[in-house]
Amino acid sequence: MKNSNLSEVSTVEELMVKSPGRTCLFGDHQDYLGLPVIACAIDRHITLHARCNGKRVLSINMPDIGVHRHMDLDCPIHDVPKGDHLLAALKILEPYGCRPDKGYDVTISGNIAINAGTSSSSAVVVAWIQFLVSAFGCDGPFTKEFLSRTAYEAEVAFHGFPGGKMDQYSIGLGHMVYLETGDEPFHEIFERELPGLIVAESGIPKETTGVLGELKERALLAINKVREKVSGFHIAELQRCELANFVNYVSDDLKVYLEAAVLNHDITQRALIEFRKPALDLGRIGQLMNEHHTVLKEYLNITLPLIDRMVEKALTAGALGAKIVGSGRGGSIVVLAREGEEKRIIDALMGAGAKDAYAVKVDPGARIVQSK
Repeated sequence: MKNSNLSEVSTVEELMVKSPGRTCLFGDHQDYLGLPVIACAIDRHITLHARCNGKRVLSINMPDIGVHRHMDLDCPIHDVPKGDHLLAALKILEPYGCRPDKGYDVTISGNIAINAGTSSSSAVVVAWIQFLVSAFGCDGPFTKEFLSRTAYEAEVAFHGFPGGKMDQYSIGLGHMVYLETGDEPFHEIFERELPGLIVAESGIPKETTGVLGELKERALLAINKVREKVSGFHIAELQRCELANFVNYVSDDLKVYLEAAVLNHDITQRALIEFRKPALDLGRIGQLMNEHHTVLKEYLNITLPLIDRMVEKALTAGALGAKIVGSGRGGSIVVLAREGEEKRIIDALMGAGAKDAYAVKVDPGARIVQSK
Protein backbone atom coordinates (compact mmCIF):
# COMPACT_ATOMS: atom_id res chain seq x y z
CA MET A 1 0.00 0.00 0.00
CA LYS A 2 1.28 3.44 -0.87
CA ASN A 3 1.55 5.95 1.94
CA SER A 4 3.48 9.02 2.97
CA ASN A 5 4.41 10.71 6.23
CA LEU A 6 4.97 14.05 4.48
CA SER A 7 2.06 14.09 2.06
CA GLU A 8 -1.40 12.65 1.59
CA VAL A 9 -1.32 10.97 -1.83
CA SER A 10 -4.56 10.86 -3.78
CA THR A 11 -5.50 12.71 -6.96
CA VAL A 12 -3.36 15.81 -6.62
CA GLU A 13 -4.42 18.40 -9.19
CA GLU A 14 -2.11 21.17 -8.05
CA LEU A 15 0.61 21.55 -5.45
CA MET A 16 3.40 23.85 -4.41
CA VAL A 17 6.63 22.86 -2.67
CA LYS A 18 9.14 25.14 -0.99
CA SER A 19 12.72 23.95 -0.56
CA PRO A 20 15.26 26.13 1.29
CA GLY A 21 18.86 26.92 0.60
CA ARG A 22 21.52 26.08 3.14
CA THR A 23 24.68 27.48 4.61
CA CYS A 24 27.45 25.52 6.30
CA LEU A 25 28.38 26.74 9.76
CA PHE A 26 31.08 24.14 10.48
CA GLY A 27 32.59 21.23 8.60
CA ASP A 28 33.29 22.43 5.06
CA HIS A 29 35.36 19.83 3.17
CA GLN A 30 34.56 17.24 5.84
CA ASP A 31 31.48 15.37 4.65
CA TYR A 32 33.21 13.67 1.71
CA LEU A 33 35.64 12.22 4.29
CA GLY A 34 32.77 10.81 6.35
CA LEU A 35 33.32 13.48 9.02
CA PRO A 36 30.51 15.50 10.62
CA VAL A 37 29.19 18.92 9.70
CA ILE A 38 26.93 21.52 11.27
CA ALA A 39 24.75 23.28 8.71
CA CYS A 40 21.44 25.07 8.61
CA ALA A 41 18.63 25.60 6.18
CA ILE A 42 18.06 29.29 5.40
CA ASP A 43 14.95 31.17 4.34
CA ARG A 44 15.84 31.59 0.67
CA HIS A 45 13.80 29.15 -1.38
CA ILE A 46 13.25 27.18 -4.54
CA THR A 47 9.52 27.04 -5.24
CA LEU A 48 8.09 24.22 -7.33
CA HIS A 49 4.57 24.72 -8.63
CA ALA A 50 2.88 21.79 -10.39
CA ARG A 51 -0.54 21.62 -12.07
CA CYS A 52 -2.06 18.53 -13.66
CA ASN A 53 -2.16 18.99 -17.45
CA GLY A 54 -4.24 15.98 -18.54
CA LYS A 55 -1.42 14.67 -20.70
CA ARG A 56 1.20 11.94 -20.40
CA VAL A 57 4.03 14.45 -20.11
CA LEU A 58 5.90 16.18 -17.33
CA SER A 59 6.51 19.64 -18.80
CA ILE A 60 9.20 21.36 -16.72
CA ASN A 61 9.96 25.06 -16.95
CA MET A 62 12.98 26.50 -15.10
CA PRO A 63 12.96 30.19 -16.03
CA ASP A 64 15.87 31.17 -13.76
CA ILE A 65 18.28 29.19 -15.95
CA GLY A 66 16.34 29.29 -19.22
CA VAL A 67 15.55 25.56 -19.33
CA HIS A 68 12.35 23.97 -20.59
CA ARG A 69 12.11 20.21 -20.97
CA HIS A 70 9.54 17.47 -21.48
CA MET A 71 9.54 14.00 -19.96
CA ASP A 72 7.29 11.59 -21.88
CA LEU A 73 5.74 9.22 -19.35
CA ASP A 74 5.32 6.53 -22.04
CA CYS A 75 9.09 6.37 -22.67
CA PRO A 76 10.90 4.08 -20.17
CA ILE A 77 14.05 5.47 -18.58
CA HIS A 78 17.09 3.55 -19.80
CA ASP A 79 20.18 5.77 -19.76
CA VAL A 80 20.42 8.80 -17.50
CA PRO A 81 22.84 11.44 -18.79
CA LYS A 82 25.49 12.43 -16.28
CA GLY A 83 24.33 15.41 -14.29
CA ASP A 84 20.62 14.92 -15.04
CA HIS A 85 19.54 14.86 -11.41
CA LEU A 86 15.82 15.08 -12.17
CA LEU A 87 15.87 11.97 -14.32
CA ALA A 88 18.15 10.23 -11.82
CA ALA A 89 15.58 10.89 -9.09
CA LEU A 90 12.84 9.27 -11.18
CA LYS A 91 15.06 6.21 -11.70
CA ILE A 92 15.93 5.98 -7.99
CA LEU A 93 12.29 6.24 -6.91
CA GLU A 94 11.06 3.50 -9.28
CA PRO A 95 11.87 0.60 -6.89
CA TYR A 96 9.87 2.38 -4.18
CA GLY A 97 6.74 2.32 -6.33
CA CYS A 98 6.87 5.99 -7.28
CA ARG A 99 5.98 5.87 -10.98
CA PRO A 100 4.40 8.89 -12.65
CA ASP A 101 1.06 8.02 -14.24
CA LYS A 102 -0.25 11.46 -15.17
CA GLY A 103 1.25 14.63 -16.55
CA TYR A 104 1.95 17.96 -14.87
CA ASP A 105 3.10 21.39 -15.92
CA VAL A 106 5.91 22.13 -13.46
CA THR A 107 7.57 25.49 -12.86
CA ILE A 108 10.71 25.62 -10.70
CA SER A 109 12.14 29.00 -9.69
CA GLY A 110 13.40 30.79 -6.63
CA ASN A 111 15.55 33.39 -4.91
CA ILE A 112 18.51 31.17 -3.96
CA ALA A 113 21.55 32.54 -5.78
CA ILE A 114 22.81 30.17 -8.47
CA ASN A 115 26.35 28.80 -8.16
CA ALA A 116 26.94 30.84 -5.02
CA GLY A 117 27.48 28.16 -2.39
CA THR A 118 23.97 28.18 -0.94
CA SER A 119 22.87 24.92 -2.60
CA SER A 120 20.35 26.05 -5.18
CA SER A 121 20.84 22.83 -7.16
CA SER A 122 20.25 20.61 -4.12
CA ALA A 123 17.15 22.62 -3.23
CA VAL A 124 15.81 21.89 -6.73
CA VAL A 125 16.44 18.15 -6.37
CA VAL A 126 14.82 18.03 -2.91
CA ALA A 127 11.77 19.95 -4.17
CA TRP A 128 11.50 17.65 -7.21
CA ILE A 129 11.52 14.49 -5.06
CA GLN A 130 8.98 16.02 -2.66
CA PHE A 131 6.74 16.72 -5.67
CA LEU A 132 7.13 13.25 -7.20
CA VAL A 133 6.21 11.38 -4.03
CA SER A 134 3.45 13.84 -3.14
CA ALA A 135 1.89 13.46 -6.59
CA PHE A 136 2.51 9.76 -7.27
CA GLY A 137 3.09 8.16 -3.86
CA CYS A 138 5.64 5.58 -2.79
CA ASP A 139 5.73 2.24 -1.00
CA GLY A 140 6.38 2.74 2.67
CA PRO A 141 6.71 5.88 4.78
CA PHE A 142 8.05 9.03 3.14
CA THR A 143 10.07 10.67 5.89
CA LYS A 144 12.42 13.64 5.94
CA GLU A 145 15.29 11.16 6.16
CA PHE A 146 14.07 9.31 3.05
CA LEU A 147 13.70 12.63 1.21
CA SER A 148 17.25 13.66 2.15
CA ARG A 149 18.81 10.31 1.30
CA THR A 150 17.17 9.94 -2.10
CA ALA A 151 18.15 13.52 -2.98
CA TYR A 152 21.76 12.68 -2.09
CA GLU A 153 21.60 9.55 -4.22
CA ALA A 154 20.17 11.46 -7.18
CA GLU A 155 22.60 14.38 -7.03
CA VAL A 156 25.81 12.73 -5.86
CA ALA A 157 25.92 8.95 -5.64
CA PHE A 158 24.06 8.04 -8.84
CA HIS A 159 26.88 9.24 -11.09
CA GLY A 160 29.72 9.17 -8.57
CA PHE A 161 30.14 12.91 -8.06
CA PRO A 162 32.62 13.93 -5.29
CA GLY A 163 30.25 15.75 -2.92
CA GLY A 164 28.97 14.65 0.47
CA LYS A 165 25.58 14.51 2.20
CA MET A 166 25.47 17.93 3.85
CA ASP A 167 23.44 19.82 1.25
CA GLN A 168 20.59 17.38 0.78
CA TYR A 169 20.23 16.47 4.46
CA SER A 170 20.35 20.04 5.78
CA ILE A 171 17.68 21.07 3.23
CA GLY A 172 15.51 17.98 3.72
CA LEU A 173 15.72 17.89 7.51
CA GLY A 174 15.62 21.65 8.04
CA HIS A 175 16.58 23.79 11.03
CA MET A 176 20.20 23.59 12.22
CA VAL A 177 21.56 20.09 12.02
CA TYR A 178 24.62 18.22 13.22
CA LEU A 179 25.15 15.47 10.67
CA GLU A 180 27.51 12.54 10.86
CA THR A 181 28.09 11.75 7.22
CA GLY A 182 29.38 8.17 7.21
CA ASP A 183 27.69 5.12 5.73
CA GLU A 184 24.97 5.26 8.39
CA PRO A 185 24.24 8.96 8.86
CA PHE A 186 23.29 10.15 12.33
CA HIS A 187 21.76 13.56 12.80
CA GLU A 188 20.82 15.82 15.67
CA ILE A 189 18.45 18.70 14.91
CA PHE A 190 18.51 21.99 16.81
CA GLU A 191 15.12 23.67 16.43
CA ARG A 192 16.22 27.08 17.58
CA GLU A 193 17.01 30.47 16.13
CA LEU A 194 20.50 31.72 15.32
CA PRO A 195 20.07 35.50 15.42
CA GLY A 196 22.33 37.78 13.42
CA LEU A 197 22.99 35.38 10.55
CA ILE A 198 24.04 36.97 7.24
CA VAL A 199 24.92 35.49 3.86
CA ALA A 200 27.11 37.48 1.49
CA GLU A 201 27.66 36.51 -2.15
CA SER A 202 30.99 37.20 -3.81
CA GLY A 203 29.54 37.09 -7.31
CA ILE A 204 32.39 34.77 -8.33
CA PRO A 205 31.05 31.35 -9.40
CA LYS A 206 32.32 28.57 -7.16
CA GLU A 207 34.27 25.69 -8.72
CA THR A 208 32.32 22.88 -7.10
CA THR A 209 33.24 19.67 -8.88
CA GLY A 210 36.87 20.54 -9.62
CA VAL A 211 37.70 21.83 -6.14
CA LEU A 212 35.88 19.02 -4.33
CA GLY A 213 37.48 16.36 -6.51
CA GLU A 214 40.96 17.83 -6.08
CA LEU A 215 40.82 18.26 -2.30
CA LYS A 216 38.98 14.99 -1.68
CA GLU A 217 41.60 13.06 -3.62
CA ARG A 218 44.50 14.62 -1.71
CA ALA A 219 42.85 14.24 1.70
CA LEU A 220 42.09 10.58 1.04
CA LEU A 221 45.65 10.00 -0.16
CA ALA A 222 46.95 11.44 3.11
CA ILE A 223 44.56 9.36 5.20
CA ASN A 224 45.43 6.17 3.30
CA LYS A 225 49.15 6.79 3.83
CA VAL A 226 48.53 6.78 7.58
CA ARG A 227 46.44 3.62 7.28
CA GLU A 228 49.36 1.89 5.61
CA LYS A 229 51.40 2.52 8.76
CA VAL A 230 48.72 2.34 11.47
CA SER A 231 46.36 -0.62 11.45
CA GLY A 232 42.74 0.29 12.09
CA PHE A 233 43.36 4.02 11.72
CA HIS A 234 40.25 6.17 11.37
CA ILE A 235 40.49 9.90 10.78
CA ALA A 236 37.52 10.64 13.07
CA GLU A 237 39.41 9.16 16.03
CA LEU A 238 42.57 11.25 15.59
CA GLN A 239 42.67 14.02 18.18
CA ARG A 240 44.22 17.42 17.56
CA CYS A 241 46.76 16.83 20.33
CA GLU A 242 47.92 13.61 18.61
CA LEU A 243 48.40 15.12 15.17
CA ALA A 244 52.16 15.61 15.52
CA ASN A 245 52.57 11.85 15.95
CA PHE A 246 50.92 11.10 12.60
CA VAL A 247 51.88 13.81 10.09
CA ASN A 248 55.27 12.24 9.43
CA TYR A 249 53.54 9.19 7.98
CA VAL A 250 52.60 11.25 4.91
CA SER A 251 54.71 13.09 2.35
CA ASP A 252 55.31 16.82 2.73
CA ASP A 253 52.89 17.72 -0.07
CA LEU A 254 50.03 15.85 1.67
CA LYS A 255 50.61 16.85 5.29
CA VAL A 256 48.46 19.97 5.05
CA TYR A 257 45.41 17.92 4.01
CA LEU A 258 45.71 15.59 6.98
CA GLU A 259 46.17 18.57 9.28
CA ALA A 260 43.16 20.39 7.84
CA ALA A 261 40.91 17.34 8.25
CA VAL A 262 41.87 16.93 11.91
CA LEU A 263 41.71 20.64 12.76
CA ASN A 264 38.33 21.15 11.09
CA HIS A 265 36.93 18.05 12.79
CA ASP A 266 38.13 19.36 16.14
CA ILE A 267 36.48 22.75 15.50
CA THR A 268 33.20 21.08 14.55
CA GLN A 269 33.21 18.98 17.73
CA ARG A 270 33.81 22.07 19.87
CA ALA A 271 31.00 23.87 18.04
CA LEU A 272 28.66 20.94 18.72
CA ILE A 273 29.26 21.41 22.44
CA GLU A 274 28.12 25.02 22.08
CA PHE A 275 24.96 24.17 20.15
CA ARG A 276 23.98 21.61 22.78
CA LYS A 277 24.03 24.21 25.55
CA PRO A 278 20.70 25.61 26.78
CA ALA A 279 21.71 29.14 25.73
CA LEU A 280 23.88 29.88 22.72
CA ASP A 281 27.12 31.77 23.33
CA LEU A 282 27.17 33.69 20.04
CA GLY A 283 30.59 35.15 20.77
CA ARG A 284 32.08 31.70 21.19
CA ILE A 285 30.36 30.39 18.05
CA GLY A 286 31.72 33.37 16.14
CA GLN A 287 35.26 32.65 17.37
CA LEU A 288 34.99 29.07 16.15
CA MET A 289 33.74 30.27 12.75
CA ASN A 290 36.83 32.48 12.48
CA GLU A 291 39.08 29.58 13.44
CA HIS A 292 37.41 27.38 10.82
CA HIS A 293 37.86 30.04 8.14
CA THR A 294 41.56 30.27 8.93
CA VAL A 295 42.00 26.55 8.25
CA LEU A 296 40.01 26.75 5.02
CA LYS A 297 42.08 29.72 3.89
CA GLU A 298 45.60 28.83 5.03
CA TYR A 299 45.54 25.03 4.77
CA LEU A 300 43.12 24.27 1.93
CA ASN A 301 43.63 27.52 0.02
CA ILE A 302 39.99 27.82 -1.05
CA THR A 303 39.55 31.58 -0.60
CA LEU A 304 40.13 34.41 -3.05
CA PRO A 305 41.16 38.06 -2.46
CA LEU A 306 37.54 39.26 -2.64
CA ILE A 307 36.40 36.59 -0.18
CA ASP A 308 39.23 37.53 2.20
CA ARG A 309 38.32 41.21 1.93
CA MET A 310 34.64 40.49 2.66
CA VAL A 311 35.54 38.48 5.76
CA GLU A 312 37.99 41.15 6.97
CA LYS A 313 35.53 44.02 6.49
CA ALA A 314 32.72 42.14 8.23
CA LEU A 315 34.91 41.51 11.27
CA THR A 316 36.21 45.08 11.29
CA ALA A 317 32.61 46.30 11.26
CA GLY A 318 31.91 44.27 14.40
CA ALA A 319 30.81 40.83 13.22
CA LEU A 320 31.33 38.02 15.72
CA GLY A 321 32.49 35.55 13.08
CA ALA A 322 32.75 35.03 9.33
CA LYS A 323 33.83 32.19 7.09
CA ILE A 324 33.75 30.99 3.51
CA VAL A 325 31.09 28.40 2.70
CA GLY A 326 31.20 25.21 0.67
CA SER A 327 33.64 24.16 -2.02
CA GLY A 328 35.20 27.61 -2.24
CA ARG A 329 37.29 29.66 -4.69
CA GLY A 330 34.17 31.72 -5.15
CA GLY A 331 30.64 31.45 -3.83
CA SER A 332 29.54 32.97 -0.55
CA ILE A 333 30.46 33.59 3.05
CA VAL A 334 28.36 33.28 6.19
CA VAL A 335 28.60 35.94 8.88
CA LEU A 336 27.39 36.01 12.49
CA ALA A 337 26.53 39.47 13.80
CA ARG A 338 25.09 40.74 17.03
CA GLU A 339 21.33 41.01 16.75
CA GLY A 340 20.38 44.49 15.60
CA GLU A 341 23.75 45.14 13.94
CA GLU A 342 23.02 43.29 10.71
CA LYS A 343 22.57 46.41 8.58
CA ARG A 344 25.95 47.83 9.51
CA ILE A 345 27.65 44.54 8.67
CA ILE A 346 25.73 44.25 5.39
CA ASP A 347 26.78 47.79 4.42
CA ALA A 348 30.41 46.87 5.15
CA LEU A 349 30.13 43.73 3.04
CA MET A 350 28.68 45.64 0.11
CA GLY A 351 31.43 48.23 0.49
CA ALA A 352 33.99 45.43 0.32
CA GLY A 353 32.70 44.39 -3.09
CA ALA A 354 30.09 41.74 -2.31
CA LYS A 355 27.58 41.19 -5.10
CA ASP A 356 24.82 40.89 -2.51
CA ALA A 357 24.46 40.50 1.24
CA TYR A 358 21.33 39.84 3.29
CA ALA A 359 20.14 38.68 6.68
CA VAL A 360 18.72 35.16 6.81
CA LYS A 361 16.79 33.11 9.32
CA VAL A 362 16.93 29.41 10.04
CA ASP A 363 14.31 27.59 7.95
CA PRO A 364 12.25 24.49 8.91
CA GLY A 365 13.13 22.63 5.70
CA ALA A 366 11.44 21.37 2.53
CA ARG A 367 7.68 21.27 2.72
CA ILE A 368 4.39 21.32 0.82
CA VAL A 369 2.77 24.74 1.11
CA GLN A 370 -0.25 24.09 -1.13
CA SER A 371 -2.02 20.95 -2.29
CA LYS A 372 -5.45 20.46 -3.82
